[in-house]
Amino acid sequence: MNIFIAGLSFNVNDADLVNLFEEYGTITSAKVITDRQTGKSKGYGFVEMDDKAAGGKAIAELNGAEYDGRTISVSEARPREAKPQRRDFHGGGNRGGSYGGGSYNRNRY
Repeated sequence: MNIFIAGLSFNVNDADLVNLFEEYGTITSAKVITDRQTGKSKGYGFVEMDDKAAGGKAIAELNGAEYDGRTISVSEARPREAKPQRRDFHGGGNRGGSYGGGSYNRNRY
């Protein structure tokens, strides 16, 4: 079971999540999500547990609890939605690979 935890203090790390959830069952993984550039916590994370019943108990008991001075929200994680494909700005879609098409001021660049 994958569990989403929001409202975490920015001081909480992966090991803290393990400590918080290990009394409910076996932890497969625990990850506080961090900003790629700064490395600082974004204030939420995920814990994965082997046993769905243990995960359900952890959610029931920890949702709305205070942890490290903050009230946390704990719920079953939703599946990640597929992001739309990035557009290739150089391909131009149906414009034949040009940057704009047409001949207006073509020699200007």
